[in-house]
Amino acid sequence: MAGRFGVLADTADTPVRGEIRFRPGALIVCDPEGRIEMVVQPGDGQYYIQRQALEASGDLFAAGRGVVLLPGFVDLHNHAPQWPQLGKALDVPLEVWLDRYTFPLEARFADPAFAERVYRSLVDRTLRNGTTTAVYFGTVHQRATRLLVDICLEYGQRAVVGKVAMDLEETCPDYYRDESAAAAISATADFIEYVRAHTQNENELVLAAATPRFIPSCSDKLLTGMGELVAATSCLVQTHCSESDWAHHYGLDRYGRSDVLSYDAFGLLRRGTVLAHSNFIDAADMDLVAARGAAVAHCPLSNAFFANAVFPVRQALERGVTVGLGTDVSGGPHPSLMRTAADTVVVSRMLEDGVDSHLPADVRGVAGSRVSFAEALWMATSGGGQALGLPIGLIEPGYRFDAVAVDTSRTDTDLIVWPDLDTPADIVQKILNNAAPVDIATVWVDGRIVVDG
Repeated sequence: MAGRFGVLADTADTPVRGEIRFRPGALIVCDPEGRIEMVVQPGDGQYYIQRQALEASGDLFAAGRGVVLLPGFVDLHNHAPQWPQLGKALDVPLEVWLDRYTFPLEARFADPAFAERVYRSLVDRTLRNGTTTAVYFGTVHQRATRLLVDICLEYGQRAVVGKVAMDLEETCPDYYRDESAAAAISATADFIEYVRAHTQNENELVLAAATPRFIPSCSDKLLTGMGELVAATSCLVQTHCSESDWAHHYGLDRYGRSDVLSYDAFGLLRRGTVLAHSNFIDAADMDLVAARGAAVAHCPLSNAFFANAVFPVRQALERGVTVGLGTDVSGGPHPSLMRTAADTVVVSRMLEDGVDSHLPADVRGVAGSRVSFAEALWMATSGGGQALGLPIGLIEPGYRFDAVAVDTSRTDTDLIVWPDLDTPADIVQKILNNAAPVDIATVWVDGRIVVDG
């Protein structure tokens, strides 16, 4: 749409964590750049004025009966090159999984044709799952990771992309690593410049992130240099933090301190840092993450496969940590943030209730650990936006119009709504539990329709 436009729909979002705001028949008015100017409802003095003007100009999109408009989903942790591995290779511990399956696959991205084929499939499918913003790990390859940027811009997906940096010879295979710390730092600087100077990225739809893979794959020189580069460029940071017992204890044995303290010492714990997993951080770590303005990407299902633990998301939230959600493709075997939100509720209940039936109920779990579906939706939308410092995740004036229209009126899917039985909160819960790409009618990013079902 070239000028101002409006969208008429029932909307559901979470301006307050844990509370769903449902606005039936809302009119969202956006400026030509895709920024929300106003959200008005029937009965508001501006509602009919704005609606009539937009109808007259042909710039009103009416979503239709049974459609619920949600903020676009924010996937804070997705390994783009692992897309071909989705749904398989989940049978071994993390360190074995990397060496046996993942590093050999990622090494194939030295071939740009292979990279382009994979990345086009990935971006198309994540958009069709309602992911309007994705935080992508690339590979060590400069050309392939630049292709990922190009494809995100072509398809219109908001993204944070990083060229992976990993140079430690003792843990990284000869066939897949940066040749040196200096080379990794220089290549990251070049990549940041490529993203910022991209002729199709004037609106900064894609942002660059420094991406040291994790402490077990990075030398001290690389981590030091990455911290200096981040300070100089103010770019975002993404990395893994205390994901599994093996990864957590590797950092403890190497430095005598937690991953959180190590990242802080290297200048990598700051506003705009996304720490994936963080399953084994303690209360003091959480307090430091909150104080630095960093965030955690909670990946509930991949943690079950590789962490052998449940991240205490309730504790982190209550200590002021910003938490969003990540699919962790392909450690997580599906690309849907809706399903990830539902998984978040499930694993929080397992942590609270416990899983060992041979223990008494009152000692089997960790009391006060559960989160609600409303909180999970907040993490999948607003929490992710806050983690990245971007005006996304709410249907609110001043925010970018990134949105997902879910059609609850279909009768041929598992998303079945009973209007005489289901409240708005019920409908949101059903969407998170049961919606699939076939139920997604339209997806907007920055006011542009990128999926039209």
